[in-house]
Amino acid sequence: MSEAAVGITPWEYHQRTWHHLDRYAAGPQTLDWDAQPDPFRRYDGCPEIPLSLTPTSANVSFGNLHRPGAVLPAPLDRAGLGRLLELALGLSAWKQYGPDRWALRCNPSSGNLHPTEGYLVCRALPDLADGVYHYRADAHLLEQRAAVGSGPSADGSVALLGLTSIHWREAWKYGERAYRYCQLDVGHAVAALSYAAALLGWRLQSLTHWPDAAVAALLGVDRPTDGAEAEHPDLLLAVDTGPAGAPPEADAWLAWARDAEWQGRPNVLDHRPLYQWPVIEAVSHAADKPATPVFFPMMHDAPAVRPAAGDERPAMAVIRERRSAQAYDPAGTMPLATLEALLDRFVPRADVPPWAALPESDRLHLLLFVHRVDGLTPGLYALPRSAAGRALLLGALDARFAWKSCPELNLGEAPLYRLASGDMRRTAGLLCCHQAIAAQGAVTFMLLGEWGTDLDDEPWRYRWRHWEAGALGQTLYLNAEAASLRGTGIGCYFDPAVHEILGLSDRRLQSFYHFTIGRPLLDVRIQSLPPYAHLRRE
Repeated sequence: MSEAAVGITPWEYHQRTWHHLDRYAAGPQTLDWDAQPDPFRRYDGCPEIPLSLTPTSANVSFGNLHRPGAVLPAPLDRAGLGRLLELALGLSAWKQYGPDRWALRCNPSSGNLHPTEGYLVCRALPDLADGVYHYRADAHLLEQRAAVGSGPSADGSVALLGLTSIHWREAWKYGERAYRYCQLDVGHAVAALSYAAALLGWRLQSLTHWPDAAVAALLGVDRPTDGAEAEHPDLLLAVDTGPAGAPPEADAWLAWARDAEWQGRPNVLDHRPLYQWPVIEAVSHAADKPATPVFFPMMHDAPAVRPAAGDERPAMAVIRERRSAQAYDPAGTMPLATLEALLDRFVPRADVPPWAALPESDRLHLLLFVHRVDGLTPGLYALPRSAAGRALLLGALDARFAWKSCPELNLGEAPLYRLASGDMRRTAGLLCCHQAIAAQGAVTFMLLGEWGTDLDDEPWRYRWRHWEAGALGQTLYLNAEAASLRGTGIGCYFDPAVHEILGLSDRRLQSFYHFTIGRPLLDVRIQSLPPYAHLRRE
């Protein structure tokens, strides 16, 4: 490990990986696409348990995912968990252009590189043996990594979902900034799991009190890899099918895992890595989470989620058809009612995905470059997501901003403010690494995260800020798709330029993610193929 990477803090890493107008964060100077890391992890030598594919006739509406109690809970069994994994982490399509063919997944990923791996830990399920399983998205099956006799004493069935990250998948393309993108992808995955759970009438609870070491031990990713790329533990989620119970404790489950019979060898994703980025392991170590008390995300006692265009669409279709737009119609507009309903869904409400599945829910605030929304003046807008966030934005942003209320939008719990009027397309495109999509969309979002002493005292919260940003991105993706629009996550932006434009003179607010929504221009040359036609399962 280089001296520059020893003992780095999340703040030092965050600054080190800023993109500047005159230079980008350290990354590879060349890419050999023929040597891209294998996009799928597998464990050779494990028993394989195939999962049934979700029937296309399932007809839960997208709107009902936002109405607590509207969906009757499905049984907690192999079929239900297979549907959950398919609609959250599974393939959504194959794309082909000429000789090139690549997979898309329900959970989006920076560069479509997919560093996030999914696991299932279960006991007392009616048709699945107690154990630890790795989910293989390409084959839609479970690989049984560990078999046990019986799980910790508990009433009824228990299912835990685990997420890990293979940092090299992102670092291969993005270099030192890749750790940010891996954490954003975790947030997308948590939200994708939360929406898929809601389709089944289930809820997810984040086990925020578990230390990373316990998560790694339970999932088996702390075991020797025989030269394969390491997986880093992210978090565990408990599946609730009824009233929420006490969160599972680590000690009992770790004792159970110690008696397990482990099996399987992970495949090597990249046999000849060209670069090394030791700062990623350094910040990962610095952000390692110890055992803590349980953290509960802040929920708002807000009115019910308001209806939105596209709520009547089948939720499964919205989830499967979600895509990242590659270009936008520069004349396409967004209806005012669509923006109003979209912003309303950023309010964290209990039992409404994805907020209860996160360790934190309202530490990110949004600035909007409004380009073309019917009935709304183009310009720069602010959406604080808490009272404390509003005070922070008022004190940290340029004092010359107007902070005018917007009577055009009735948001109630989280009002929108116009900071400045005017054509912001050129500014949005410049800030987002000169990407045209930020100027062509109807609205471009900047997600600003609070950076206080909590991140210095508890550095693992640096990951949590990214997870919240990724969950906001997934909310944008799905609600845009439901409304016949399309979104694109943007991880490349010039951090200091963002600070200069907004008048930020200290570190209290940092940009964690950018995003744009608009009417997409589709490339008809790219062929779309079914995700699991190759399996030929009933």
